[in-house]
Amino acid sequence: MPSTFELLKQLTEAPGIAGDEDRVRAAILEAVTPLVDEVRTDALGNLIALKRGRGDGSQRVMIAAHMDEIGLMVTGFDQGFVRFTNVGGIDWKVMPSQEVIVHGRGDLPGIVASRPPHVLPADERNKPMQKEKLFIDVGLPAEDLAGQISIGDFITIQRETIQLGEKYATGKAFDNRACVTAMILMLHQLQSVAHDWDLYAVATVQEEIGLRGAVTSTFGVQPSVGIALDVTFARQPGAGEEETVEWDKGPAIALGPNIHPTLHERLVQTAKSSEIPYVIEVLPGNSGTDAWAMQVTQAGIPTGLLSIPIRNMHTSAETVVLKDIERTARLLASFVAGLDGETMSELQLK
Repeated sequence: MPSTFELLKQLTEAPGIAGDEDRVRAAILEAVTPLVDEVRTDALGNLIALKRGRGDGSQRVMIAAHMDEIGLMVTGFDQGFVRFTNVGGIDWKVMPSQEVIVHGRGDLPGIVASRPPHVLPADERNKPMQKEKLFIDVGLPAEDLAGQISIGDFITIQRETIQLGEKYATGKAFDNRACVTAMILMLHQLQSVAHDWDLYAVATVQEEIGLRGAVTSTFGVQPSVGIALDVTFARQPGAGEEETVEWDKGPAIALGPNIHPTLHERLVQTAKSSEIPYVIEVLPGNSGTDAWAMQVTQAGIPTGLLSIPIRNMHTSAETVVLKDIERTARLLASFVAGLDGETMSELQLK
């Protein structure tokens, strides 16, 4: 089984903006193919891996983690610089001076630039930078830009994934490649663990712009039970306890109207019996994750949600506790192994 950090590094450094996931999908495909019985890509681009269980195939559990990341897109040119907009939820405060890759005819390195603070009007110096006042410098003369870059080309943040001490890692796209990493580690663990239900491990697309991959892949798989994986907000200065969870204590098991109550309790009991630490995350409304789409597909799918706490979400310095990824993988493997012929009757709401 690969080390958690090396697998996370491989996946997070691959580009894969929502709508342009080809390269990260190829990396995931390489990692999962030896671990499953079948792999396919659907019309939207979701990667769907099937590991058959010992049963007759009538009971299916789907584990879904989105592979796409937030990023940028070229909108035009201005005096030799590239103008751009966002794909997904970008925090503009952290964009100046970011290193980027413009995916034109080739991959062009660039820098997000802006007017120096010394020449800004006094009333603008302490305000967050607006995207209309940012541009990308790729170091090409104005007359050469159009030959190398086209309007609509995607732009990813360039950031190496590194370890911080022994416990942590930081980089881009941990939302949600940390969970894709956990899903792949789960498949490794299930190589030596019997399970009755067929398992569909799905890396979904376009979550960051509207949960689109979860809608289509859940409809296609038609699972009996669905578990979505995503990240959530870890405690850090300036973030209150009501909107964050503790990290280094395992995955957050969600509870709320987006979550099937019996499935929530089964995940909790599985964590307890397997001695896997966990925290409870209260989500009183839309979870904002693939679970929101999975739950209401067709006639409704009993759905759960596990989240890995990270800091600095939607920046290029997202940070995670590596053991939380491993704990999530262990919980998933134990949960899948525990599904049996009685599970569906237990999930029937009274």
